[in-house]
Amino acid sequence: MAQVAEQTKKAKGSVVIVAERCKGCGFCVEFCPPEVLELSTEYNSKGYHTPILAKRDLCTGCDICGMVCPDFAIYGYMFKKKTKEA
Repeated sequence: MAQVAEQTKKAKGSVVIVAERCKGCGFCVEFCPPEVLELSTEYNSKGYHTPILAKRDLCTGCDICGMVCPDFAIYGYMFKKKTKEA
């Protein structure tokens, strides 16, 4: 039952990955708190495995991936909350 609730969560954020800047160090994957990133099986033009957002619905947009990336190849962002208009 807990798995069903976890899968129906709506993402709070997402990440942007600039594959051509990535050197495949894996820091973003290692330090991602919700563990939504993993290294791709594909290669970029430099021959490195780049990260992918494997669990899109669980991303919080915390940007820890961006803070630990030495090449500025990834960053997270939070979605804007919808506000009620009067």
